[in-house]
Amino acid sequence: MPATARPTIPSTAPPLPADDPSIFDMDLRALRGHWAAQAALPAISAEAMTGLDRRAQALGVAELRLMEHAGTAVAAAVRALATDLDRFGRGPIVVLCGPGNNGGDGFVAARRLALAGASVVVAVVAPEARPRGASAARNWDRIARDTGIVKVHLAVPRDVAMFAHGVEKAAVIVDALLGTGVRGVLREPIRSAVDVIAQARASGVPVVAVDTPTAVDLSSGEPSDPAVSADLTVTFHRPKTGLQTRRGAAYAGKVLVAPIGIPAEAERG
Repeated sequence: MPATARPTIPSTAPPLPADDPSIFDMDLRALRGHWAAQAALPAISAEAMTGLDRRAQALGVAELRLMEHAGTAVAAAVRALATDLDRFGRGPIVVLCGPGNNGGDGFVAARRLALAGASVVVAVVAPEARPRGASAARNWDRIARDTGIVKVHLAVPRDVAMFAHGVEKAAVIVDALLGTGVRGVLREPIRSAVDVIAQARASGVPVVAVDTPTAVDLSSGEPSDPAVSADLTVTFHRPKTGLQTRRGAAYAGKVLVAPIGIPAEAERG
């Protein structure tokens, strides 16, 4: 690709996830085809994606709206995977949410899955139950009022250990713990939550990662210790370089690239 070329999204692109109820009727193959234009774009690093996100917001695209599209895409993918494996409705979908925007995406996914008829358990894995970031906090507040979603707060490793009992009964585990920015050894209680995800996956529960498996670098694909191994990763806007490396791909499993409303103008920043 010439240095001056910029990736463009075709004008025939499908509606964005939060505006596209048809995605909840699709299996994984159909979703892959539906979002094929995104997967065909050139891969970028985590740092480049952060720049795109910031430029999109500077152009007037609200972070809350980007998060809504991201979480809705995750929900559709989780439902598709659970249905493909004949697990939808055979146990709760457990969404493990960290303190940042990755957790905010998880809150949106939980709400959308509950609307789609799933039994949902949201576990907030952080010292404080309510996130500090404005958009993640808004989405936490939305599900906090929803009596149809079971919510638990896992503030310390002991809480995580108690939560782990019976996790093998989940239909799907959603890893919305950490996105980019992981450096070095994971801190508690996130570290214990990663161990619980590994325990669940070893017992046959499929794992869906939000943007990247926790502790796998989106730019290099290198994992911290420990790191989540996923069966499916839903990443956003464009493929990520780290998920295309040998190690990154091994942790990511299958990868879906979902649109979230980053405008073409943001690519020209």
